[in-house]
Amino acid sequence: MKRRQFFKTTGGISLVAGSGLESLLMNLYAFEEKANLSKVEALYYKKHSDREIECLLCPRYCKLGDKERGYCGVRENMGGTYYTLVYGKACSINVDPIEKKPFFHFLPRTNALSIATAGCNVNCKFCQNWEISQVRPEQVEHYDIPPSKVVDLAKKYSCPSIAYTYTEPVVFYEYMYDTSKEARLKRIKNAVVTGGHINPEPLEELTKVVDAIKIDLKAFTQDFYTSYVRGELQPVLDAIKIVHKSNVWLEIVYLVIPTLNDSQNEIQNLCRWIMNEIGPDVPLHFSRFFPMYLMKNLPHTPLSTLEKAYKIALAEGLHYVYLGNIPSHRAESTYCPSCKNKVIQRIGYQIKKIELKEGKCKFCNNPIPGVWT
Repeated sequence: MKRRQFFKTTGGISLVAGSGLESLLMNLYAFEEKANLSKVEALYYKKHSDREIECLLCPRYCKLGDKERGYCGVRENMGGTYYTLVYGKACSINVDPIEKKPFFHFLPRTNALSIATAGCNVNCKFCQNWEISQVRPEQVEHYDIPPSKVVDLAKKYSCPSIAYTYTEPVVFYEYMYDTSKEARLKRIKNAVVTGGHINPEPLEELTKVVDAIKIDLKAFTQDFYTSYVRGELQPVLDAIKIVHKSNVWLEIVYLVIPTLNDSQNEIQNLCRWIMNEIGPDVPLHFSRFFPMYLMKNLPHTPLSTLEKAYKIALAEGLHYVYLGNIPSHRAESTYCPSCKNKVIQRIGYQIKKIELKEGKCKFCNNPIPGVWT
């Protein structure tokens, strides 16, 4: 398949239409066949006898013999040394509004250069990017774009931030970490979109080089994580607390799935946990579910269910609650918790009006937490 034909297919690298990004990449960076992977030593693993290793990056603690890969499929034991196979191997590249991530209190009205590699360390049955997250890196085409070139692209397209997104950035930790360090040297911020299934030490190190983290909290019960995510809830809750204690901006997204994680009791328990553990000022997004991947048997989330969750969160004292995937709903906008005036008006990913002055409500001077410049 020729490169230009590949770009017209749905299974290849995702590029923003009409941006010029396609031609730039084709001219500057090597288009690679599926099997051309990296061999960069991974961080966070322990060597054992007989060339065995134990991965310490995420709560799975994969124990692997020679020539075996971790659950994520992108890290491999080669002769007793653990390697990442996706360092610099971006399979999806786009210029997106930062609101699409979604970040609502982080650099509004700006674009983020968004990148991903193949792989994930969980298996959500409702994954919207399963074509690249639930495959091995040999199964997707990619570009060889090292950290310095990612930063160059961000500058080229006037993106004040780089977003690590689409798949699970934890599995391309080394690539994300080094790119974040390069970006900071050029005064470009870094935003991470993650499921939060990561161990404390690597997360704490990551918070030293990135500026914002959005954590997808899949549910508030271990039963859901066991049945529909194949992961653990507690490490994600721990990750939320670690990010909150750092200097990194935090937002939380909760995908509301009919009959599975949408009960009043579960939503109430979630909101009370947020209030008790991290306080009222962390934005919470309730997002609408649409049938996809391995979960096409359920309907999309009723608007009434989302609005009920919204009211519960406000009643529990949360200040910044949003409803996602419902364009033009009033709950897309930001309201001052003091005077109740609308301080950021959103319609979909578009910002219509910002009524903030130096991070404070224009009407009553109440501080609105976030990273505004």
